[in-house]
Amino acid sequence: MTETRLIITCMKNEGPFILEWLAYHRSIGFNDFLVFTNDCDDGTVELLDALQGHGLLTRIDNPYLELEGGFNPQKGALHYAESLDQVQRATWILISDVDEYVNIHTGDGTLDALIAAADDPDVISMQWRLFGNSDVAGFRDAWVTEQFDHCAPKFCPSPVQAWAVKTLFRTDVGRFVAGRFKKLGVHRPLMPGRGATANTKWVDGCGRPVLKKFIPGGWRFGTHSAGYDLVTMNHYAIRSAESFVVKRDRGRVNHVDRDQGLAYWLRMNFNMERDDSILRHLPRARAEYDRLMALRGMKTRHAAAVKAHRAKIKDLLKREDGAAFFGEITSPRMQLISRHLNLLSRDMFNDGPQTIPAEIFERVERVPDLMAG
Repeated sequence: MTETRLIITCMKNEGPFILEWLAYHRSIGFNDFLVFTNDCDDGTVELLDALQGHGLLTRIDNPYLELEGGFNPQKGALHYAESLDQVQRATWILISDVDEYVNIHTGDGTLDALIAAADDPDVISMQWRLFGNSDVAGFRDAWVTEQFDHCAPKFCPSPVQAWAVKTLFRTDVGRFVAGRFKKLGVHRPLMPGRGATANTKWVDGCGRPVLKKFIPGGWRFGTHSAGYDLVTMNHYAIRSAESFVVKRDRGRVNHVDRDQGLAYWLRMNFNMERDDSILRHLPRARAEYDRLMALRGMKTRHAAAVKAHRAKIKDLLKREDGAAFFGEITSPRMQLISRHLNLLSRDMFNDGPQTIPAEIFERVERVPDLMAG
């Protein structure tokens, strides 16, 4: 019997990016998808419903506002998902967003290869690598994985987000919805049951056992478990500057009270090193993408989402605040600092570019531009 390998995700106005993400993850071995949506007006729901009509995923209106406990959209969706048969039937589960790509470096780049190389673990935590906008200002209907190949260095002390993980876990090793863990969590399964710490075979992105102190509740690694030898979670939180303006206007699904402003752009827009390792997987993903696009109604739905995204960009850039924000994030100053974020302190990442001392800019202006040529 084929194992069910499920991704659970939340989406709001992600229409132009859905088919690439879905095709890619189907091509590496995920075979089931549960998508929660809320407040979409860009064709996301229509595209997902068309995919659901072809039996490729399940879409649910996010019920977070109806749940007791005051959940945000993402945590509410996960709480609701725990009771669904689709989730309880799954053998492997990953909680992931549409801007995250599982980039497997071992074997043929599939989940089978990763699980085998990690010696059949119960849990694999994959460290984020933060990918910037590669100085791309305008939105194009082109693959995210091909457009954006500049990122954070492999060892990136700050910000804390550079150490964060997303986690693939087995459910058939215990009696709870998340195996030996009682709850689904954004970054990893939560609430270990009796014996979970001692009995769970939990590895990092290099296939090493994680520290025991990480297992009860850690969501980001330290120097012991950092690394990408077997797998990286490529995190394209920025994409193009125009698309980021739309993302900021849309708001967040987890930290809903936090603005995705200049400080967020600063700490996520890493253009320090180049990593195109994911490109080796794209021929297989392209074949799956072409198959999806050939399905009835798919080209039309995708084109409608792209059109809506472009219209939203146009509307936001007509506004004084939108144009000003776009001008700031695409300024030579912000492009320059994105190549040298290793010089910033954690407080600067948290507080934003206005706190960066002038002498830092004076230093980096004398460094050859790694993006030139």
